[in-house]
Amino acid sequence: MTACEPTEGDEGTSITSSAYRITVDEGRDSFFALCIEDPSRETAWLMSDTVRSLEELR
Repeated sequence: MTACEPTEGDEGTSITSSAYRITVDEGRDSFFALCIEDPSRETAWLMSDTVRSLEELR
C-alpha cells in the first residue's frame, strides 16, 4: 500500500462520485456500488460495493 500525500498544486482539485446499481445473473440479483475518483488522475479512484440498509447486508 502506498500513502498518498497531497502534492503541490492539489489545492482546489475536486473529486467526483458516482453511484451505480449493478444487475447480475440475468436480472435476478443486483447490488449498489459507489465510485469516488479524481478525474484528472487515471490512478486516483476507489470503487466499493455498498448496501442501502443493514437489512440488505448479506
